[in-house]
Amino acid sequence: MSAATPATTPGGGATLYLVDASLYVFRAWHSMPNEFHDAEGWPTNAVHGFARFLLELLDRARPQHIAIAFDEALDSCFRNALYPAYKANRDPAPEELRRQFVHCRQLCTALGLAVLSHGEYEADDLIGSAVASSRAQGFRSVIVSADKDLSQLLGDHDEQWDFAKGQRWGALGVPERHGVHAHQIADYLALTGDAVDNIPGVPGIGAKTAAALLGHFGTLDALLARVEEVPFLRLRGAASAATKLRQHREQALLCRQLTTIALDAPLGETSLHFARGDADAANLGTLCESLRFGPMTRRRLYQSAGLDFAPSQLPS
Repeated sequence: MSAATPATTPGGGATLYLVDASLYVFRAWHSMPNEFHDAEGWPTNAVHGFARFLLELLDRARPQHIAIAFDEALDSCFRNALYPAYKANRDPAPEELRRQFVHCRQLCTALGLAVLSHGEYEADDLIGSAVASSRAQGFRSVIVSADKDLSQLLGDHDEQWDFAKGQRWGALGVPERHGVHAHQIADYLALTGDAVDNIPGVPGIGAKTAAALLGHFGTLDALLARVEEVPFLRLRGAASAATKLRQHREQALLCRQLTTIALDAPLGETSLHFARGDADAANLGTLCESLRFGPMTRRRLYQSAGLDFAPSQLPS
């Protein structure tokens, strides 16, 4: 499928879709019945669920520019060097799921979709770096994910799309959802912590307090520089909050390093701005056969890739 001329957007540029693949692979792993298996007998429920999501996304969005970001840096991310306990609360993915992540990446490649992954950077960092580099070329980005961390990337013309809930919002919609502005998300999480990623934050600083402090001071740096003003704010527990901020100043700054999405991760070849490429019919056929996709899924995959589908390609 050759790239067409990019459609214009309200921002004047073309749209780049960036997909947080791991979120949708994990959702499929937990929601799809364990009744799908490949030719070797390994489970493929996550691949089947991810394929359905991907097909629906491609059908609804018709993207000309798209990249699918995967988490390869499960325990080798640069954040682990900064804070060894980063994500240490998560159990390692079982082999049954690891294999399916590989298949999901292979499926994206076979469909002509750019795949982003790196041993030291997480999917969020790859998405953030793609947003930054494409914005400089006049693109707007649509980030397909429900992850609140990614809201920090939203510029004036960008959007985030919670595909499962059918909700889309831009930077102006972030305060209503999270209580702070898009550019304050990393500072906010540095204060409150993030239990999902095992980031401690500042003990005793909750969501409402963090939002109120950032609403007054603007940034974490300004808050820490003017911490002596905190006890005089009309804020419940203000004196206690000031004490905690003094005691855990360095921890707050470390947490901000962990919650800030990198914008300089290596992306490989980006000269085409992730224009959707031609599908690999041979690889797609091999995957359909080895993963035992049913007739409807096979037909949809071929149609989405702009390939002819013949009855001989149906499973026997």
